[in-house]
Amino acid sequence: MKSAVFASLLAVASAFAPASQKASSTALKAFEEELGAQPPLGFFDPLGLVASGDQETFDRLRYTEIKHGRICMLGVVGYLTQEAGVRLPGDIDLSGTSFASIPNGFAAFKAIPAGGLVQLLFFVGVLEACVMKDVTGENEFVGDFRNGAIDFGWDSFDEEEKLKKRGIELNQGRAAQMGLLALMVHEQLGVPLTP
Repeated sequence: MKSAVFASLLAVASAFAPASQKASSTALKAFEEELGAQPPLGFFDPLGLVASGDQETFDRLRYTEIKHGRICMLGVVGYLTQEAGVRLPGDIDLSGTSFASIPNGFAAFKAIPAGGLVQLLFFVGVLEACVMKDVTGENEFVGDFRNGAIDFGWDSFDEEEKLKKRGIELNQGRAAQMGLLALMVHEQLGVPLTP
């Protein structure tokens, strides 16, 4: 009896013992020093999307992350601006529907006239197809859409400052993606977004 109790205690205790860490693959090590791999997680790829170590796949996913982060940063500002009551002056269509009469959030999709939704989708399509990409081949990094036309002082920064600013943008984009999701969930739950 004592040996059965001892064996079960030993089994329970071994469940809390630290597990041996298996070495990460060299494919994942290829991205551990990339921008955005920060403590405490380091390079975080729980779905193994870049487990093959393919740089082209990593660059495509990083491009998508940066693009969605930029969209969400604009989305959070727009969401909160509308919630604060700031609206465009005038009418959204020729029948006299004012911008101020369009509700916030998801309810806006039902209130915007069909022609307005088509215009929005067309505008987003043009941005996606023609503007939000490297047209000239002059990009310094994935997500650089200046295309030789816009600088805003970027070329005056040294390499360390550029890397810092890119990291800030990446982290702010990640936070904005979570923030926009939280705003949408709160709206659906009926929680007020402003005090």
